[in-house]
Amino acid sequence: MTREEKFMNEAIRIGIEGMRNNFGGPFGCVIVKDDEIIGRGCNSVILTNDPTAHAEVVAIRDACKKLESFQLDDCEIYTTCEPCPMCMGAIYWARPAKVYYANSRTDAANIGFDDSFIYDEIALPLSERKMVMQCVKTDAAKTMFDEWKKMNNKTLY
Repeated sequence: MTREEKFMNEAIRIGIEGMRNNFGGPFGCVIVKDDEIIGRGCNSVILTNDPTAHAEVVAIRDACKKLESFQLDDCEIYTTCEPCPMCMGAIYWARPAKVYYANSRTDAANIGFDDSFIYDEIALPLSERKMVMQCVKTDAAKTMFDEWKKMNNKTLY
């Protein structure tokens, strides 16, 4: 068995456990650094009533807490399915070195987890999206951004 299969099998085990306990859908994830699992997560949407509690997000939160860092430098993510748009955003913000996945987004759609509407919506101009998005410009919001821009002690991420 390759190291990739070993870590993917652990992600699968976690996903099956969460699924069987009715925490959420059939998804699991582990995050690895220096050949050690430092983060674990299964889909916990139902358990937590949190639509953002996807396996990857749960694992990222776990790993970042252990690392005491908001980035996953030199880490690898092993997830049982090609990440959805939300999880891809979280993964890009966390900046791991590599992502391994097992099932594809088409495989997920075939069992009822179809994210194609989100991919389609993201590609549309704001005015054409199904969800109304309206900008509310305020002086206070601009002031907040101006203050951030001028701060000397900020941590960029």
